[in-house]
Amino acid sequence: MKLLNKTTYYLSILLLPLITVWAFVFYYAMLDEIYDSLDDGLENQKDILIGRLKTEPNIIEHRNVKKNNHVFTPINKKKHKHFKENFRDTLIYVQSEDELEAMRIYSSAIKHNNAYYKLDIITSMVEEDDLIESLITYLLGLYVILILSILILNNLLLKRLWKPFYHLIAQLQTFKIEDNTPITLPKSNIEEFKLLNTAVNTLLQKSTHSYSAQKQFIENAAHELQTPLAITINKLELFLENTPLNDKQLKDIGTALDNLGRLTRLNKSLLLLSKIENQQFVNVETIPFNTLTEKVIADFEDLANHKNMRLQIKASNDLNFKINQDLAVIMLTNLVKNALVHGKRNNTITITIQSHMWSIINYGTPHQLDQNLLFTRFKKTTTNTKSTGLGLSIAKAIATKYAIELNYDYNDAHIFKLTFPKK
Repeated sequence: MKLLNKTTYYLSILLLPLITVWAFVFYYAMLDEIYDSLDDGLENQKDILIGRLKTEPNIIEHRNVKKNNHVFTPINKKKHKHFKENFRDTLIYVQSEDELEAMRIYSSAIKHNNAYYKLDIITSMVEEDDLIESLITYLLGLYVILILSILILNNLLLKRLWKPFYHLIAQLQTFKIEDNTPITLPKSNIEEFKLLNTAVNTLLQKSTHSYSAQKQFIENAAHELQTPLAITINKLELFLENTPLNDKQLKDIGTALDNLGRLTRLNKSLLLLSKIENQQFVNVETIPFNTLTEKVIADFEDLANHKNMRLQIKASNDLNFKINQDLAVIMLTNLVKNALVHGKRNNTITITIQSHMWSIINYGTPHQLDQNLLFTRFKKTTTNTKSTGLGLSIAKAIATKYAIELNYDYNDAHIFKLTFPKK
């Protein structure tokens, strides 16, 4: 409904100046019409008075304009000859109202019985302030009626017309391709909505088919690649045990085993990344990261002791977050392993836990790493041949999946920080 609400808002804003301009145009047009009508009436009164002079010659003596609404003033022939009819506005005190009233005066020159007179005829005018007040009242009333009409149109007619669209959007917002949830396309007689339904249906079918094919490929690759790799490694190990070889042969086979081992780890990591990006880890639960961190650290105690390094936890609050448990273990494992592998010997690795933050600090190379490359696949900051260069990429992919911010900073030590969204 945001589009409809915005439409109402902009129409309301647009209508006010339009109605105001129209009101001013109407106001001045109405004033012109009023003046024309008054002037025509005054000219008609002149003709009536001239006609009355034949039967009521005494009206020529009228001198009080307030009493008779007209006055005859004697003038000479010359003034009569050059006199020009005119209309003018004036203010005259009206005793009954006890205030000055706007009047319209028509002045003309006439001839009667060889005498010349100036005739002034007066009539009341519509007061402009009253006219403006009435106009503003009607203007506001018209504006309110138009806005109410738009609101009614918006909430009844347009809302009904757009109902299929918003029904479709609501389903798309909750649609998860990994759940294979069907979408019910709403029926509509509107041609544009029919085209939209057709396009969405086609897109969903293609996406679902591509997802299924990719998922099937990942599962097949996991099985088809891991099995021959494992068999090859076992065969080479048995060959080393049962066959006498010289140093060069041993070295060559050892290199082959190292590469096969790296290929195995690389294959597992790439498959894991694909599964994460394809949303194949669906099950989620609330994980206590304090307890999970302790379990992960326990798995690395031997490696830490081997490097004479100490792992410590500083927890000021409990950190609980809804996430897939396997992915949470992988994310923390990769971060802890990264700190141990790249950290200096005889140093302490500190893990800090707060209610919405988890960080790990290690003392490795004495300079800041390039954050743009740090989480990029296959970008390694060391020459360790056993590293696949995917550990931090996997951690980043998991964090991104659950809207967790994984950032790196350097302040005399390397700091990797997980900032969890507040629910």
